[in-house]
Amino acid sequence: MKYVLLGEDESSTEEKLSGYTGVVAWSYLRPHCENGVLYFVDPTLELTEVGAAISHNQSAKVEAWLKAGDLVKMGEVHAAQWEKEAPEFEALVVSPFVLCRPVV
Repeated sequence: MKYVLLGEDESSTEEKLSGYTGVVAWSYLRPHCENGVLYFVDPTLELTEVGAAISHNQSAKVEAWLKAGDLVKMGEVHAAQWEKEAPEFEALVVSPFVLCRPVV
Protein backbone atom coordinates (compact mmCIF):
# COMPACT_ATOMS: atom_id res chain seq x y z
CA MET A 1 0.00 0.00 0.00
CA LYS A 2 1.31 3.43 -0.92
CA TYR A 3 1.04 6.20 1.66
CA VAL A 4 1.61 9.84 0.75
CA LEU A 5 1.01 13.16 2.42
CA LEU A 6 -1.68 15.34 0.94
CA GLY A 7 -0.30 17.31 -1.97
CA GLU A 8 2.47 14.78 -2.70
CA ASP A 9 0.38 12.47 -4.85
CA GLU A 10 1.54 12.93 -8.43
CA SER A 11 -1.36 10.97 -9.97
CA SER A 12 -3.35 12.68 -12.68
CA THR A 13 -6.93 13.72 -11.96
CA GLU A 14 -8.14 10.89 -14.20
CA GLU A 15 -6.07 8.37 -12.22
CA LYS A 16 -7.46 9.67 -8.93
CA LEU A 17 -11.02 9.59 -10.26
CA SER A 18 -10.66 6.00 -11.45
CA GLY A 19 -10.60 5.06 -7.77
CA TYR A 20 -14.13 6.42 -7.44
CA THR A 21 -15.43 4.47 -10.44
CA GLY A 22 -17.31 1.21 -10.08
CA VAL A 23 -20.18 -0.95 -11.23
CA VAL A 24 -23.47 -0.40 -9.38
CA ALA A 25 -27.12 -1.37 -9.66
CA TRP A 26 -29.86 1.07 -10.61
CA SER A 27 -31.06 0.99 -6.97
CA TYR A 28 -27.83 2.79 -5.97
CA LEU A 29 -28.32 5.47 -8.64
CA ARG A 30 -32.05 6.06 -8.16
CA PRO A 31 -31.66 8.48 -5.19
CA HIS A 32 -29.09 10.52 -7.14
CA CYS A 33 -31.54 10.75 -10.05
CA GLU A 34 -34.28 11.89 -7.68
CA ASN A 35 -31.92 14.57 -6.31
CA GLY A 36 -31.17 15.84 -9.84
CA VAL A 37 -27.43 15.12 -9.76
CA LEU A 38 -27.23 12.03 -11.99
CA TYR A 39 -25.82 12.40 -15.51
CA PHE A 40 -25.62 9.87 -18.34
CA VAL A 41 -22.27 9.84 -20.17
CA ASP A 42 -22.17 8.72 -23.79
CA PRO A 43 -20.10 5.54 -24.34
CA THR A 44 -17.78 7.47 -26.69
CA LEU A 45 -16.48 9.42 -23.68
CA GLU A 46 -14.46 8.17 -20.72
CA LEU A 47 -16.15 8.70 -17.35
CA THR A 48 -12.87 9.91 -15.89
CA GLU A 49 -12.42 12.44 -18.71
CA VAL A 50 -15.85 13.93 -18.01
CA GLY A 51 -15.21 13.81 -14.26
CA ALA A 52 -11.89 15.60 -14.69
CA ALA A 53 -13.51 18.32 -16.79
CA ILE A 54 -16.14 18.84 -14.08
CA SER A 55 -13.59 18.85 -11.26
CA HIS A 56 -11.42 21.39 -13.13
CA ASN A 57 -14.43 23.64 -13.91
CA GLN A 58 -13.92 23.29 -17.68
CA SER A 59 -17.37 24.71 -18.32
CA ALA A 60 -16.93 25.16 -22.09
CA LYS A 61 -16.11 21.46 -22.51
CA VAL A 62 -18.99 20.37 -20.25
CA GLU A 63 -21.43 22.72 -22.01
CA ALA A 64 -20.36 21.31 -25.40
CA TRP A 65 -21.07 17.76 -24.21
CA LEU A 66 -24.45 18.84 -22.81
CA LYS A 67 -25.35 20.62 -26.06
CA ALA A 68 -24.26 17.62 -28.18
CA GLY A 69 -26.20 15.17 -26.00
CA ASP A 70 -23.03 13.36 -24.93
CA LEU A 71 -23.80 14.30 -21.31
CA VAL A 72 -27.46 14.17 -20.29
CA LYS A 73 -29.09 14.94 -16.97
CA MET A 74 -31.18 11.90 -16.04
CA GLY A 75 -34.85 12.51 -15.35
CA GLU A 76 -38.07 10.66 -14.62
CA VAL A 77 -38.38 9.32 -18.18
CA HIS A 78 -34.94 7.73 -17.88
CA ALA A 79 -35.67 6.44 -14.38
CA ALA A 80 -38.82 4.68 -15.55
CA GLN A 81 -36.85 2.91 -18.28
CA TRP A 82 -34.09 1.81 -15.89
CA GLU A 83 -36.64 0.62 -13.32
CA LYS A 84 -38.01 -1.82 -15.92
CA GLU A 85 -34.69 -2.98 -17.35
CA ALA A 86 -32.61 -2.88 -14.12
CA PRO A 87 -29.20 -2.87 -15.83
CA GLU A 88 -25.89 -2.43 -14.04
CA PHE A 89 -24.08 0.85 -14.49
CA GLU A 90 -20.52 2.02 -14.50
CA ALA A 91 -20.60 5.06 -12.23
CA LEU A 92 -18.27 7.79 -11.04
CA VAL A 93 -18.88 10.17 -8.14
CA VAL A 94 -17.63 13.72 -8.71
CA SER A 95 -19.35 15.39 -5.80
CA PRO A 96 -22.02 16.64 -5.93
CA PHE A 97 -22.57 14.88 -9.27
CA VAL A 98 -22.75 11.21 -10.23
CA LEU A 99 -21.85 10.17 -13.77
CA CYS A 100 -23.04 6.87 -15.20
CA ARG A 101 -23.65 4.67 -18.23
CA PRO A 102 -25.02 1.14 -18.58
CA VAL A 103 -22.50 -1.69 -18.56
CA VAL A 104 -22.47 -3.29 -21.97
